[in-house]
Amino acid sequence: MLFGRKKKNPIRLPDKGVVEWRYTTCGYCSTGCSIEVGLDRNGRAVSSRGVGDADVNRGKLCIKGILEHELFDSAGRGRVPLMRERAHEPFREASWDEALDRTASEIQRIQDVHGRDAFAIVSTGQIMTEEFYTLGKLARGVIGTNNYDGNTTLCMASAVSGYKRSFGSDGPPGCYEDFEHTHCLLAIGSNLPEQHPVIYWRMREAREKRGFPLIVVDPRVTMLAQNADMHLPIRPGTDVVLLNALAHVILDEGLQDQAYIDAHTEGFEAFRDLVERYDPRSAAKTCGIDEDSIRNVARLYAGAPAAMTIWTMGINQSTHGSDGVVAINNLNLITGNIGKPGAAPLSITGQSNAMGTREWSSASGLPGYRALEKEADRREVAGFWGIDPEFFPKKRGLFMTDILPAIETGQIKGLWLIATNPMTSMPNTARIRRTLAKLDFLVVQDAYADVETNEYSHVYLPAALWAEKQGCFTNTERRVNLVRNVMPPHGDSRPDFWIFNQMAKRFERDRKPPFPETTEQAFEEMKQLSKGRLLDISGMSYDRIERERGLQWPCPEGAQRGAQRLYADGVFQHPGGRAKLIPLPFEDNNERPDADYPFWLNSGRVVEHFHTRTRTGKIGNQNKFSPTPYMEMNPDAAAELGIEHGSYARLVSRRGDAIVRVQCTQRVPRDMVFVPFHYHECVNRVSLGLLDPHSRQPAYKQCAVRVEPVADQRAAAEMNLAARAY
Repeated sequence: MLFGRKKKNPIRLPDKGVVEWRYTTCGYCSTGCSIEVGLDRNGRAVSSRGVGDADVNRGKLCIKGILEHELFDSAGRGRVPLMRERAHEPFREASWDEALDRTASEIQRIQDVHGRDAFAIVSTGQIMTEEFYTLGKLARGVIGTNNYDGNTTLCMASAVSGYKRSFGSDGPPGCYEDFEHTHCLLAIGSNLPEQHPVIYWRMREAREKRGFPLIVVDPRVTMLAQNADMHLPIRPGTDVVLLNALAHVILDEGLQDQAYIDAHTEGFEAFRDLVERYDPRSAAKTCGIDEDSIRNVARLYAGAPAAMTIWTMGINQSTHGSDGVVAINNLNLITGNIGKPGAAPLSITGQSNAMGTREWSSASGLPGYRALEKEADRREVAGFWGIDPEFFPKKRGLFMTDILPAIETGQIKGLWLIATNPMTSMPNTARIRRTLAKLDFLVVQDAYADVETNEYSHVYLPAALWAEKQGCFTNTERRVNLVRNVMPPHGDSRPDFWIFNQMAKRFERDRKPPFPETTEQAFEEMKQLSKGRLLDISGMSYDRIERERGLQWPCPEGAQRGAQRLYADGVFQHPGGRAKLIPLPFEDNNERPDADYPFWLNSGRVVEHFHTRTRTGKIGNQNKFSPTPYMEMNPDAAAELGIEHGSYARLVSRRGDAIVRVQCTQRVPRDMVFVPFHYHECVNRVSLGLLDPHSRQPAYKQCAVRVEPVADQRAAAEMNLAARAY
């Protein structure tokens, strides 16, 4: 007798008439999946599949990757450049020369009248690394503004800041293979099944084989928490307290790796003195995790032969985000869990090429993890580019989250946005609307003409999408992979690389850097600038990257393979080669629930969508599974307010309000609501966005709200639908 799967017909994928498969890399999250796009006889993209011999995903794709080929023909794509004299007036079509000439002219006019830094540039984490490098050369070496940043400030700035403070440099030290060697995994503010499904699959497969304990720290019962051995439902914004308390137990019970501490760190005495104040009994009152659980987790982590910590936006998007990352690094350092298999503090990056912009865009400094503050770095890059080192500023300018307020005060008059959509992504939407309306000149460069921010632009530049061009991405584990050109650009849209090169031609400078004609030539420049540095890529080439399905850096010339882990030799990037143990006093500066606003607002991802839905919102099957914003609310809290499951309610904060549908669930505690952040008509209308003092990253996940029942449900539904259409 046959049971189960054997009785059923095998799964058959429909034949879509694919005659050719083209290799590329997924353009959504930071996992870095190798994929192939299938073309039919007419050259149309009709299918996507994972690459079986790629180490990252091993043939797997999530729903976004499976449907990624549909992006080429998705609605709202920009076809030609658009121009107008004033925002909100009708656009008119323009030639590329006309649009680029006007943009360059406006940049120069603003700089001539108001100074070089009165024009700002905000980039993305989703274009090619070679494009980031070229944009950095344009911004730093030609236009010369110091107010240049990327939207990765909204997602990864705290990880960058924390790595630099602890280790002396950015760069995630671990890799995905560490799941296959670890004996204990601590996941803080990370919901892998919905944020990074393929990384989750890698972790789950390793855990099924080896049975290591999984401990999840998250205020909500996420999908990852449901699969954990222990779930610690922490009070929002108190991660530093919990991590200090774990360190307290480890040191108090003598569980630390003192030999590693003595050989490879500095600052131990001050760190030990600080964590002595965070005994588990006192910490429990602040972070909401009971004393016994704190002690149990500390003993598990410190007692494991190899222990690993991962985190995502739950740590980063906080007023204590950078401190939270440093506290994680402290935990790994005092237990010697860094630089060896199964042991790493591994930040799970957000966007497909957030690592590429951190490495090569020059937004926070100069290419190759060089700093504007270091004279030697300024001279080296200036010499390589053939420009005067005095043209560079001597310190970093404004972060993205400071650039926008500087528009309010009149310091910044013009703005160039590249593949980023602050009308949806920034906290306090009403304030952002008022801010963008104050600009003398706004240029939006995006693959989609219907992004919300384009409502305020004077020039729109249609950029090619993802695999309509060629270049590299760097993923979470520092793996450089190749995006091959699959399709020609839509309409008259152009690759970002071409746009930056054309813009550079429109500026006259006494000494101007050369701009390579191809991305491969730009990659060769990057290789030269990387030699001997932490992120050495001099041993890579396009053909080798594709052949090996990605290479991790550092990969110096002559290396057989890229290095899987950083700091295996115990030498860090601070002067003297030691990591820093940094004492972290907790300062409670969050907006907290009170009588008027009694609920915490939490936000996060759903698996079907990506960021502001500029792309995924156009794909039918992804919208079918997640078509509308919703709010998770505890059923007991809802009943007290007379709110029914499936009804509409009003979400209100001190900044604004939104109408949202209620989903009653025990996944959230009675004093909390959760809203996916992808929908522009909802969560960021009410979010607070206080900034971390080190990283300037907004605290999206900690603010106070109230929930009000809505009497006229039909009107609420119509209002919600109208907001979505807008």
